[in-house]
Amino acid sequence: MIKTGGRRTRAQQGRGRRSKNDEPSGEGGRDEAAALIAEAAAELAGLARRHNFDMLYFLLGMARLEAEEHLRLRSKRNLS
Repeated sequence: MIKTGGRRTRAQQGRGRRSKNDEPSGEGGRDEAAALIAEAAAELAGLARRHNFDMLYFLLGMARLEAEEHLRLRSKRNLS
């Protein structure tokens, strides 16, 4: 019988949470993910522009800029 409602136990509350620094096993780090996202977004933005998907072009451009900004700020922090 499954009990519905009620409060979650302390063990259940923390389950599935990771800190920002935790890396999924088998995947690259945050910087590698940001670089991949920037590259993919740039390619997809080009495709969107060629086919006159103006809003997609804009949004993919913003995604690319956000990923590049992460990389820029990360490298700036590593220099200091």
